[in-house]
Amino acid sequence: MPTKMNMAPLALAALLCASSAALAQEQVVKIGVTGPLSGANAFAGKDNENGVRLAVEELNAQKIKVAGKLLRFELQSEDDAGDPKQGVTVAQKLADGGVKFVLGPYNSGVAIPASRVYNDAGALMSTVGTNPKITQSGYKGVFRIVASDAQVGGSMANYAARELKLKNVGIIDDRTAFGTGIATEFKRQAQAAGMKVAGHEFTNDKASDFAAILTSLRAKKVDAVFFGGYAPQAAPMARQMKALGLNVPLLGGDTLCSPEMAKLGGPAVGENVRCAQAGAIIAKQPTGPAFLAKYKGRFKREPDVYAPSFYDQTMFIAQAMKAANSLAPAAVAQQLRTLSYPGVVGTYGYDDKGNLKKTAVTVYTFKNGALAPLASY
Repeated sequence: MPTKMNMAPLALAALLCASSAALAQEQVVKIGVTGPLSGANAFAGKDNENGVRLAVEELNAQKIKVAGKLLRFELQSEDDAGDPKQGVTVAQKLADGGVKFVLGPYNSGVAIPASRVYNDAGALMSTVGTNPKITQSGYKGVFRIVASDAQVGGSMANYAARELKLKNVGIIDDRTAFGTGIATEFKRQAQAAGMKVAGHEFTNDKASDFAAILTSLRAKKVDAVFFGGYAPQAAPMARQMKALGLNVPLLGGDTLCSPEMAKLGGPAVGENVRCAQAGAIIAKQPTGPAFLAKYKGRFKREPDVYAPSFYDQTMFIAQAMKAANSLAPAAVAQQLRTLSYPGVVGTYGYDDKGNLKKTAVTVYTFKNGALAPLASY
């Protein structure tokens, strides 16, 4: 029988053994996030990260078990600065660190080269990059969690033709993979709908002066301008259109559907701006209001464009892990293509290329500095 003096060490040893046993039954799952946390689009990168963070915190509270082990999700966020070269470096860092599930990149131009790194490492990449090339590689671990340029650009072209009844449009693209992709799709489908493209002009994603381009389009008497690019350029473009007396709608894709547009553009951004964004109107979805409240309660701000999509995909990946009863990326990928998941902005389900089988696209404008939905397709 142990004496009182040696009972304490024995109790401590028993406690340590129990703790070790518990740890042995716990499996850490690293969730990588990559996006622009610096530069002009840092607001979007942080918003995306917040969406994943919210999902990770909820999943850990749920005490999920896979293959008999309790999962503990850990978020690892990396700044790719929206730059393809840095994006590849970040992808290699995550791959070398054993991260098998990555949410991001945000930019198509980063997602295209990064996808090869993740594929070679056997990791899953879930991106909001919309350029069609991203899912044309044949990589089984690549998923596009929103509509493609073809869907978004097409919806805006249809809206422009049917609702705005435009006849003569000008196009500007910023020569990024995203900007060129969505501008090309809008142009193709606008012409198919009977619109004339009076001019197709080019800029870059660092520009701030668009006077020459806009003056050229004004001379061609365009009744709208479509911009393939990002909010940090679109907002000053809207201001300069107003200053030049080019009082026509400024159209764009999902990157213009951001509170940052109104913040940067001020009074120049209102009902003159029309943008198309993947997903249904979140406030009208069954779980949409609850998500909006949770996000604001956690981060003390409203979500931007893609936080709900990143949140949904993180939750869907966890469901796929449970369904596969495995953390093997190939097994999880197979479940993502087999299952459907009711997220806060719609139902997720992927085809063999990693594109959403079905997704709504909503056209918005701005009223009093806030997004206001106009129509869903």
